[in-house]
Amino acid sequence: MESKLLRIAELAKSDPKMKFTSIVHLLNKESLVQCHHELPNKKATGINGTTKERYSETLEENIEDLVSRLKSKSYHTVPVRRMYIPKLNSNKKRPLGIPEHEDKIVQKGITKILNAIYENDFLDCSFGFSPNRNCHDALKILNHYMEKKSVNYIVDVDIKGFFDNVDHIWMMEFLKLRIADPNLLRIIGRFLKGGYMEEGKKYKTDKGTPQGGVVSPILANLYLHYVLNLWFEKEVRKQCKGEAYIVRYADDFVCCFQYKSEAQEFF
Repeated sequence: MESKLLRIAELAKSDPKMKFTSIVHLLNKESLVQCHHELPNKKATGINGTTKERYSETLEENIEDLVSRLKSKSYHTVPVRRMYIPKLNSNKKRPLGIPEHEDKIVQKGITKILNAIYENDFLDCSFGFSPNRNCHDALKILNHYMEKKSVNYIVDVDIKGFFDNVDHIWMMEFLKLRIADPNLLRIIGRFLKGGYMEEGKKYKTDKGTPQGGVVSPILANLYLHYVLNLWFEKEVRKQCKGEAYIVRYADDFVCCFQYKSEAQEFF
């Protein structure tokens, strides 16, 4: 699996317009067993209550059955169990979705594939949800812009309810720029539309990403790469007479400007 992912990453880097037509086969028995083992132990369970430990008891049979369903296109996601956690520095609570363990395994496999394809596409201004690019790295580059560059004005933004409002149609359009494997796109689409259970009632999800899902971070990065990062680099910076920079960590971002008028216009 790792060598195949490295090859995909090399191909993606060598040709930014390459579309990958056959990659769902990477969700095979060997790779999914590995994904199962890599998932953390003793985590909150989905609506069926299946723990990693319980799934492990008949791991080989479970994974073989999962692979069979993926191949026959009969694999269906289970609605996530919605719970609420306290929001930092606020009285509000943040909704969190807890997927079933088996869905976590598939999401983990898809995440590895998407990371291999897109990690080279993402701009240097993007931090968070990425391997080896954490909040300290984001603060370091932001500090560099403010101390070393001609930066006098800051626009600090937190996208309100980002994970709950991602547009599914645009998400799939962005994925299709690099992925032309209909089977993989179908599975991702099912995760987006999988719905959630709250107090015994099922709710549809016609927008947003499965927050709490293993695949959500890479999907969030992908969406904001096209909607925000590229827009800032290709449109905003070109229109600025002064210096302009963006630093994004997950769904929070800071924009730096030389001139007040351009900071106000951007805002």
